[in-house]
Amino acid sequence: MSKKVLITGGAGFIGSHVVRLFVEKYPNYQIYNLDALTYAGNLENLVDIELASNYTFIKGDITDENVIESLFDTYKFDNVIHLAAESHVDRSIEDPLAFVKTNVVGTMVLLNAFKNCWNEDFNDKLFYHISTDEVYGSLGETGLFTETTAYDPNSPYSASKASSDHFVRAYGETYKIPYVITNCSNNYGQNQFPEKLIPLFINNIINNKPLPVYGDGNYTRDWLYVKDHAIAIDLVFHKGRQGETYNIGGFNEWKNIDLITLLCQQMDNKLNRVNGSSEKLITYVKDRPGHDLRYAIDASKIKKELGWEPSVTFEEGLKVTIDWYLNNKVWLNNVTSGAYKSYYQKQYS
Repeated sequence: MSKKVLITGGAGFIGSHVVRLFVEKYPNYQIYNLDALTYAGNLENLVDIELASNYTFIKGDITDENVIESLFDTYKFDNVIHLAAESHVDRSIEDPLAFVKTNVVGTMVLLNAFKNCWNEDFNDKLFYHISTDEVYGSLGETGLFTETTAYDPNSPYSASKASSDHFVRAYGETYKIPYVITNCSNNYGQNQFPEKLIPLFINNIINNKPLPVYGDGNYTRDWLYVKDHAIAIDLVFHKGRQGETYNIGGFNEWKNIDLITLLCQQMDNKLNRVNGSSEKLITYVKDRPGHDLRYAIDASKIKKELGWEPSVTFEEGLKVTIDWYLNNKVWLNNVTSGAYKSYYQKQYS
């Protein structure tokens, strides 16, 4: 059955992997990629599928109500996979209102357009909202986040995502919009903008720059390979129960300093450097405000109901990720220099 699927933020890190998977796996679906192409949106992430007959790119801002309403009127999207978001905690501390605008107002604009387009005729329709484990707050040394864990956000970013989650649920209850929500752990993999830990440190090691580690480096995160996340999104989209939340995690906890040490060791090996060379670049810096001690997801629900589990270990995924960045230095240089922004102008002017 043909579907018209709107994927927001599809030129970003996670979004580009989801767009590619859907375009290649479902040739009878029409996939529409809506992205504002801010600093983290990069059409070079999708050059391999940009000419596919079932793929359309649309440049647009999810916070622009007139634009979004017009797009729904024109294309009649019957399914939405909502990934567009401001997602970097450090940026949210510097400019919290930008996160409210994109993550809260943008989600509201999409919900309203979806509701108005179908006017209660929601048969075979779905609004799929992608969220984060950070909405749950911080864990101590033990315990896991489950789908029923109370929300307790500690940063402007996580507060904005928690708010958007609540609005999606509220629209489901009030207007009977069919929805599903997933909350994922830290993603890593190919095409990630180098403001996040792993690609930032890969780039810094390549260029012999300091590796800034917050506090004592003992903050703990669960790490999820981005392609495994895309597969999980595909499963939830097609088989998830409407009105449900699914946590997606990597079953894979690492303290930051242990992860960084492993990364340094693998980079030294790949770059034929003396073992320990990259570790000398580690520099401890002042901790950021509201820093959550530990995130850890219980992903047993999605495993039990949909049969999903990670396909690679962290060590394997990290090796593949490092290889990709080392083999795609032009992409990395374009991103870090800002040159990637010219791609849209060249292709779509």
